[in-house]
Amino acid sequence: MDRKRARRRLVWRNHAGDQSCRPLRIEHPATTEHVQQLVRDAERDGATIRPVGAGHAWSDVALTDGILVETDRMTGLLEAPGERLVRVRGGTRIRDLNAALDARGLGLRNMGGYDGQAIAGVVATSTHGSGLAFGPFPDDVRSIDLVVAGGRLVRVEPTGGITAPGTFAGELVQDDDAFAAAICAMGCMGIVDSLVLEVRPRFWLSERRVVRTWEEVRGGLDEALAREEHLELFLNPYPRGDGRHELLQTTRTEVPEPTALSAGDGERHPLIEMQASIPLVWVLLRLGARFVPSLLRTQFGRTLRRMEDDNYTQVSYRVFNIGAANHLPALSSELAVPVEGDAHLRCVDRILEIAAELADRRKLFHTSPLSLRFVAPSRAYASMMHDRPTMMIELILVAETRGGRELLAEYERRLGEEFAARPHWGQFNVLGPGVAALYPRWADWLRTYERMNDSGVFDSPFTDRIGISRRQR
Repeated sequence: MDRKRARRRLVWRNHAGDQSCRPLRIEHPATTEHVQQLVRDAERDGATIRPVGAGHAWSDVALTDGILVETDRMTGLLEAPGERLVRVRGGTRIRDLNAALDARGLGLRNMGGYDGQAIAGVVATSTHGSGLAFGPFPDDVRSIDLVVAGGRLVRVEPTGGITAPGTFAGELVQDDDAFAAAICAMGCMGIVDSLVLEVRPRFWLSERRVVRTWEEVRGGLDEALAREEHLELFLNPYPRGDGRHELLQTTRTEVPEPTALSAGDGERHPLIEMQASIPLVWVLLRLGARFVPSLLRTQFGRTLRRMEDDNYTQVSYRVFNIGAANHLPALSSELAVPVEGDAHLRCVDRILEIAAELADRRKLFHTSPLSLRFVAPSRAYASMMHDRPTMMIELILVAETRGGRELLAEYERRLGEEFAARPHWGQFNVLGPGVAALYPRWADWLRTYERMNDSGVFDSPFTDRIGISRRQR
């Protein structure tokens, strides 16, 4: 079969179905050696290669017209390199990692709201939880093994890292700049074979959700962020009758492991879980988003009030995971703005103004409340949270929302101009070559990227779009 026919036959789509590509081959390697050979094959044939985990990204970050490497067989824990350190294969899903850690009396220090992603994917795109005491996933990494250009196996660690020189069979790079670049590389520097994470003893959380208003929360938000270890807000961008904007405030507090759970503890609110799990709800949401998006916004307040709950206590990873709502059809973008002075507060005020303007003048409507989460500064040069405490604004839309991409692009443009917002690599974005202006250490990131991808074998539509591809395409 010639290459043209193969391209017509093979199609890969992401989890949401909004991104697709036609790779030459789709491979499922299990061993490091197989991954190395696939990279060499791609270079020999003049093709490119790209890894993909769970396909959870809404952006084009995982797309390729070359060899697509599914990492679903590159899974499991390897020998632990030290106390509270675990080495895990790059394709391991978060849910499987949680189970393996739990069996050892351990747990992730923090996580996002979904456990279906691959660990390499959440690290490579700087996925995060909420709480100004916690950085994103890359900041829990202590060592990373990459298969880079030429099929070389390279272990990257900070200066004075955990691997003794002369004990690693591949190439050992222990350099702070290289490490700060490699831990958030969006799949552009190679295929993550394994990585070492710092974890902690297993712990339990008690979650409380209460409806308040932005106008009520705004003045005390900084104090709440200092007081609460885990805090996030789910905000209705449209005002109720009195002009105030309702939000669901979620706090999570570490508690001792309970000896027994009372009725209602240990499970999320059953009504919300049931509604999110019924396929009919998916159909109705999509129809509403496509034909009458303005109608969905009238239900936001009711949705927030139904989500109130002060009786959910469980092991940490079950509390962090938001549950069945993850499976609703959605399109999302996320923007990172600094928590500096009152910039984050003014940014939320501006979002509310933009929402009203877009609804009134252009008939563009949110079809879900938006999420506000808070993250510590990251050392990773390409992390959205690099070098600054950050508020992450997740703009969530029901899939097929009419004018949805136009709405998301408008927020990215305006908040970028006004608040230096950095778009999330793995969510919908319209980034171009101007990305360098958003990251003060971008030139340092590029130096490591050019070293790891010197043949251009990891070039892709994504690297083309942001202007960093290594060869003419």
